[in-house]
Amino acid sequence: MQMNTQIPALKIENLVKRYKGGFQALNGISFKVSQGDFYALLGPNGAGKSTTIGIICSLVNKTSGSVEVFSHNIDENFAQAKKLIGLVPQEFNFNSFEPILEIVKYQAGYYGIQANIAKEKAEYTLNILGLWEKRKSTPRELSGGMKRRLMIARALIHDPQLLILDEPTAGVDIEIRRSMWELLQKLNDDGRTIILTTHYLEEAEYLCRNIGIINDGNIIIDTSLRELLDQLKKETFIVYLKNPITAAPDIENVSITLTDERTLEITPKENQTLELIFSDFAKLNIQIVSMRNKSNRLEELFMDLVNK
Repeated sequence: MQMNTQIPALKIENLVKRYKGGFQALNGISFKVSQGDFYALLGPNGAGKSTTIGIICSLVNKTSGSVEVFSHNIDENFAQAKKLIGLVPQEFNFNSFEPILEIVKYQAGYYGIQANIAKEKAEYTLNILGLWEKRKSTPRELSGGMKRRLMIARALIHDPQLLILDEPTAGVDIEIRRSMWELLQKLNDDGRTIILTTHYLEEAEYLCRNIGIINDGNIIIDTSLRELLDQLKKETFIVYLKNPITAAPDIENVSITLTDERTLEITPKENQTLELIFSDFAKLNIQIVSMRNKSNRLEELFMDLVNK
């Protein structure tokens, strides 16, 4: 489907959700997601993420505000908007005793795709997700990672342009999570707009270009991931050395702790760059083999923001 790239994939304005009893889950949030973006919507439990997704997909009735999917207002033209959305919910919600191929074909029928075309689409979709050989199996025979792939296959069967994933790697091990990341990157590289909610903040840092953080029903951050990470005032690195040392070196404007004879923790102070630090290490004849961040940078920022 040819899209006008000037039109946002998703546009939310002044969205409010008030439940019976008076609890207000959303307090007039507004944000946009550009076509082709990989956007993270983050927040603690109860922040309003699931309510927002539910409203976009018309699973939850909003109190006020507007939602547009590729310029189609969900109040005025939901049928067209629905065709453009693929939702991967967190919970498995398929028949555990039905063959995988039939599950995906049935989902195609829900969108009015004819049976012969549905079969072709199902074969193509299951192939790209590595599930075709399992097409006669039932979900109860699949691993957790395969079940997640089945959820994505079902969401993709009608070729949606906006894919929304709610905690897509919850409960799977690291190896499966990494393979899921590769799959989602490929889908995004192929031009699909993706919105991701996740509690694995390293997932957002690895996959996404832009990010919205919601807390207590308010959008508190809506920016690029790069700009958000640039707000870090300090960052600690784990540095691995080629040769053992007996004491931490003394370098100006850097806090250094010796973890063991070949491992240091270094925290640069303001205006001290890694390039200058490495230059000082070289002057002391200390050779660095590799380094990494001590902790997830996005997680540090997230905790600072939601606790303000």
